[in-house]
Amino acid sequence: MLTLAFDTATEVATSALVDGDEVLGERSSRAVTLLEDVDALLRQGGARPGDLDALTVGVGPGSFTGLRIGLAVARGLALALDLRGAGVSTLDVLAAGAPGAVPIIDARRREVFTLVAGAPAVMAPSALVVAAGTVCVGDGALRYRSLLEERGIVVPPDSDERHLPRARFHAALAGDLGSVDAIEPLYLRVPDVDRSAR
Repeated sequence: MLTLAFDTATEVATSALVDGDEVLGERSSRAVTLLEDVDALLRQGGARPGDLDALTVGVGPGSFTGLRIGLAVARGLALALDLRGAGVSTLDVLAAGAPGAVPIIDARRREVFTLVAGAPAVMAPSALVVAAGTVCVGDGALRYRSLLEERGIVVPPDSDERHLPRARFHAALAGDLGSVDAIEPLYLRVPDVDRSAR
């Protein structure tokens, strides 16, 4: 099954073209160039848009704007190409790319998104309950590196690819395929615009 996978929840957008278990191509860029990346992946894999069988998209948590871009692209492609798809947690993808590590995504507002007992949560970085010696990955771990390292937590170098929610894992983690229109973003708090209206 030829699957196009992408995630735009974090500062670095990732995309991949996967045929079964074989990764035909991967890219890392920004959410605003996602369609260019899709085109480049298809050319690299020797495929046309009509050859795609499925989509998998990162549902966050992460940037509200990034998530909306990713879901809009997924819905547009699904409509144009009559594709089914699945949503995958960005935190789960980070965890899959770094077995044994704790995934941490920068949530802005001096908060992070992470997994607590396997469930997504939002909290202040100082509230993370992580034992010394534990490896933490993701853009949140990079942003709060000094705070984490003071507590004996291990944060790999900035260039370590484990900090990216690599799209190849979206395809592997995707559950049953369904209508892409039914895929919902994983927001763990209300958007800034909603907060200011209160």
